This record gives sequence, C-alpha cells and structure tokens, in this order.
Amino acid sequence: MRELTAADLEHLERCVELARDAMAAGEEPFGSVLVDGEGLVRAEDINRTAGGDSTRHPEFELARWAAEHLTPEERSVSTVYTSGEHCPMCAAAHGWVGLGRIVYVASSAQLTTWRRELGWPDGPVAAIPAREIAPHVEVLGPVPALAEQMREVHLEHTRRLRG
Repeated sequence: MRELTAADLEHLERCVELARDAMAAGEEPFGSVLVDGEGLVRAEDINRTAGGDSTRHPEFELARWAAEHLTPEERSVSTVYTSGEHCPMCAAAHGWVGLGRIVYVASSAQLTTWRRELGWPDGPVAAIPAREIAPHVEVLGPVPALAEQMREVHLEHTRRLRG
C-alpha cells in the first residue's frame, strides 16, 4: 500500500467532519469527498438514508455525480475519500463508473465489529472488502489515527438514538 500524503489525510479528516454532520442531521454517520486528479474537491456528500432509501450512501451519490459531470478520463484519475470503506453496492458503482482510487478511514470489518459491540444487527448486505468488489481499483485504508475518531462517532450516534 502506498503511503498516504498530507492531502490524503486532509480529505479524510473532512470525511470525518461530514460523518459528524450526517449524525447531526439524523443520518447514519458517513461522509465522502470526491477529489479530481488535480487535487480539487469536486463534490462531497453525507449519508441520506433516513428518508427510507437505503441506497443513498454518499459514495454511491458521488459515483452518480461523477458519471454526470466528469469525463471518463477525469473519473479515472479521481479519488473518493470516505469515512467508511465502500459497501458492495458503492464499490460496484465506483467500479462501473470508472473512478480512480478509494481511500477510507475505517474498514467494513471495523464497522461490523463496532456495530456488533454496540448491539446493532448486521446489515442486509455482506461486508465484503471494496477491493474484492472492484479488483482493478486501488483501495487504501484503514487509517488507524482517524479510525478511532470514527469509532467514537459511531458510539455517539448510538447514544443519541438510544437516548
């Protein structure tokens, strides 16, 4: 795995902020940023599943945005940074749209462990690593220094929901 740069870490920190924003909005705490090959943030989003559409993950929304707004060449050199590793649905969308690398804070395995520790049921889709779903995409993560922050965000989210 290649070393993360200062810019990578800055974008990942923004993802943690976005996850907190999602939680404040009553959503599950996930946030993502799409950065082009020049290092410019092109789009960002938070989880939007509270309305009942469980496909409204930020990574999926960014894949759709990229398909509509970026050329195939631009997509191929873009990076999606995210607070949690892409689920299989999001990894597939990422691969089908032809986006470049995925860089995440916390892995699906970590998220599954945390959710179980907090008493949440497993999700409806297997927590398969993104690199298995999109094998031609460079995938970097987890980032231990920030993963602990995301664990705390998920803990806070659970506390808020349980009162």
